[in-house]
Amino acid sequence: MNANALVPLFWAMCGGFVLACGGALSPSPRVARGMTAIGSAAGAAAGLWLAILVLAGAGSVSIDIPSVLAAAGGLSFRLDRLGAIFLAVIGGVTIPVAIYGFGYTGGYDGRYSMRWMALQSGAFLLSMSLVVSAANVLTFLLAWELMALSSWFLVITEHDRPETVRGGLWYLSMTHMGVLALLAAFFLLGGDGTGAWTFDALRDGAAGAPPGTRDAIFLLALVGFGSKAGVVPLHVWLPRAHPAAPSHVSALMSAVMVKLGVYGLLRMVLDLLGGGPAWWGVVLVTVGAATALTGVLYALVDDDLKRLLAYSTVENVGLIVLGAGAGFLFLSLGQSTAAALAFAAALLHVVNHAAFKGVLFLGAGSVLHATGVRDINRLGGLVKRTPWTAATFFVGSLSIAALPPFNGFVSEWLLFQSFLPGVASSRASIAVLLTLGVGALALTGGLAAATFVKAFGISFLAMPRSPEAGNAHEAGRAMRAGMAVLAIACPVLALATVPVLSAISGALRGLGGLPVSGTGFHAGATLETPQALARMSPVAIMAVLVSAGTGAWLAMRLVSRGRRRIDDTWGCGRIGQTPRMEYTSTAFAEPLRRIFGELYRPTDDLTVTEQPGSPYHIRAITYRTQLHPWFERGVYGPLMQATTTLASRVRALQSGSINAYLAYIVLVLVVLLGMVIGF
Repeated sequence: MNANALVPLFWAMCGGFVLACGGALSPSPRVARGMTAIGSAAGAAAGLWLAILVLAGAGSVSIDIPSVLAAAGGLSFRLDRLGAIFLAVIGGVTIPVAIYGFGYTGGYDGRYSMRWMALQSGAFLLSMSLVVSAANVLTFLLAWELMALSSWFLVITEHDRPETVRGGLWYLSMTHMGVLALLAAFFLLGGDGTGAWTFDALRDGAAGAPPGTRDAIFLLALVGFGSKAGVVPLHVWLPRAHPAAPSHVSALMSAVMVKLGVYGLLRMVLDLLGGGPAWWGVVLVTVGAATALTGVLYALVDDDLKRLLAYSTVENVGLIVLGAGAGFLFLSLGQSTAAALAFAAALLHVVNHAAFKGVLFLGAGSVLHATGVRDINRLGGLVKRTPWTAATFFVGSLSIAALPPFNGFVSEWLLFQSFLPGVASSRASIAVLLTLGVGALALTGGLAAATFVKAFGISFLAMPRSPEAGNAHEAGRAMRAGMAVLAIACPVLALATVPVLSAISGALRGLGGLPVSGTGFHAGATLETPQALARMSPVAIMAVLVSAGTGAWLAMRLVSRGRRRIDDTWGCGRIGQTPRMEYTSTAFAEPLRRIFGELYRPTDDLTVTEQPGSPYHIRAITYRTQLHPWFERGVYGPLMQATTTLASRVRALQSGSINAYLAYIVLVLVVLLGMVIGF
């Protein structure tokens, strides 16, 4: 196919998202919701099809609009295979989320402006698609800033709640700190004096940049893109902003938007800089491991369902950065085949995480829609009242816990395998580092499984623990359809691992010094890593597990025919079960909270109420615990205090005197003039 034939698809994608923005001009809230859903789904479908064609080898999309902002280089778009992977993720998640959002936002009618939400939703989707299509610095930064602002407006949709406003301020502060770092990185990268700010020109000029400049660009890119991705210690906005946003927006932010931080890091460091010294990989492996472990440890003990999922996103971003770090490390050591395998594993997890985290956030939104609460301790028994939500959330939980035969298992298996060439390295430092990386992967996987046993079991099983859970109702058709599409995608992506990896391999081929031949693993009926270190067949695993499960179910039906008896659960000798006898979210996580107590440092309050006149008979025991995340207490707390102190002192300059302000201006001009003359 001629690459020029892809251009209409690009404009169709943009047109669909502009149509979604057009909901701002609709005559009624319902029409606004409908235009948002139709426009978003249409634009996402065009973007998904465009990405598939580019990945299939139809060429790349190149569009230049020099007349717009010509003084700054104009607008320029180019969708290559690396960008197409992320555009496919955007399109694949947006379609079911748009369907779900039509039903979910019905609860906002009369409370918040549907027209304003339509405008920001369309702008958000358009900006994410343009970020991965940008071909010069101006286009990239404009799209990046539009993505930040539109998503912030969506986060503060429920602006009458103080916690929502606080979460939005954290997000806005962190994302603009990241933008400042990106501006500095791009200026260093394009500081050759030629004035060429296209990615092609930056790529050509990066090879001749001094090592110190390249190192500074890498660190600035890590801060700028890492703040969007949510790597430690720049992750603090995620557990605040994601729970505050409407649930379908949370799904888009967690499943898609944070991945654009990963895209930016790969575009800047792998594509434009072409890799770097070994310590870059060491830094990324260390940051990835710290991010994964921090995210899963805080997810394990959190009782807010949406905040738990936000911390889980931090964990999975850590896994992706861990794989990318191993790729950069192998690339610096000249092991290009091992590097390609590590990058492929990281990108495969990008795709898989988008599916299962999307369905989990939509499921959490359905729980909130059905009960009005997010506290897991107040849920329970939802499997009987919301069976559709329970089934889809269960599939997402199995996937994110990396249990076969779902897609999370495949990508985490490949991440493990990608570390093995480094574990066997002759360089002791590399072998030790990547062995510790394998340990971090293993510990993260075990804690993630425990986290989602808690999330699903405490929320959906047993008896309701509150009137809200007891009166829960199933979601509407549109919401159920959106959840079902992403839930079905989890096993389908596991079965489709071979074509997905082939597309990823094609996107990585020849990028930043990677081998032109691809990743080096064989993707036939069985996945085989380089040098035949490991083999695995997702299709065979699924066939065996489905056959075994079906056989066990049939055997139980035959054996128990006419012999089944339904009775109450054993209650330790007590007659009659009550919700107070059930495990709570807090109790489930208590043993692990004690093991990692030095990290959590919780504040505990235990109150024992005795019967009047009888100290040996207890009326009630009340236990309260509160966690203050270490990074907020130990890093951002002192920083915010110092900033507040400095601001209060600088405020003295605001005397209200126009003469003083004119004097400040003259003083600044004199200083700048002196600097210019001095240079």
